[in-house]
Amino acid sequence: MKIIREMIEIEKGRSFRLFKPSLRNKFLWHYHPEIELVYIEAQTGIRHVGQHVSSYLESDLVLIGSNIPHLNFDYGLQTEYNQIVLQLKEDFLGTSLSQSPEFVSIRKLFDQSMYGLSFYGKTKELVKNRLAEISKLNHLAQLLELISIFDMLAHSDEVSVLNDSDTSVRFFYNDKIRMAEIYDYIYERYQTQTNVNEVAQRVHLNTATFCRYFKKQTKMTFTDFVNQYRINQAKTMLLQDKSVTETCYAVGFESLSYFNKLFKKWIGENPSTFKNRYLRS
Repeated sequence: MKIIREMIEIEKGRSFRLFKPSLRNKFLWHYHPEIELVYIEAQTGIRHVGQHVSSYLESDLVLIGSNIPHLNFDYGLQTEYNQIVLQLKEDFLGTSLSQSPEFVSIRKLFDQSMYGLSFYGKTKELVKNRLAEISKLNHLAQLLELISIFDMLAHSDEVSVLNDSDTSVRFFYNDKIRMAEIYDYIYERYQTQTNVNEVAQRVHLNTATFCRYFKKQTKMTFTDFVNQYRINQAKTMLLQDKSVTETCYAVGFESLSYFNKLFKKWIGENPSTFKNRYLRS
């Protein structure tokens, strides 16, 4: 499974596509010319946009620019989730977007989306509510509502830039790493032991070349990536009211103190505090 171009069909007479995909069992490492806005509610999941890899907790709102490779946000989810995806062409307003001064802020937003933008706080909550209600409007009212949503995103300071450089697909055409193979290997082995030599062989690279490539693509070592994946799985188990000790060994750590240390490093608080805070809420 190499990176694929997803062919998106927008209904005739419409300038955008709004839908609720469910692909939890499918690894879809893909790109498309259309700009995409994704909102997802889940206990925890993987955010992989361009070269950025991290996890989200409870919900995520991400704007992804044209031809930016990304993984479906519901990949591997084991719990219930709700997802809304909006896809639209860069010129969904025709020449108005490039020529009308009223749309300067939205043009800049779309330019920034080439890096991947994650929104949080009140902005995320407001957009979530507006997207949930948009299907009740007629076609013209939906378009006007989307313009208003993009204008709000353009003026929000509750945003994180996911990549520090353009990661559009032209930088991935020569990519011989099969990302699906890497994810599958980690999924199969994270509960026991992973071996960088094995995964390098699985994707047909020697270990040194694989390590250099993996670090360049994800900004992390393979070990750090696996540990982040384990911590991500641990969050799900803790939110299912599993004990800290049970969770530690279930996700592949052999030392409780090391698990606690890494969890605090990645999440900012120890596992028991995380669990008690979210279960209480």
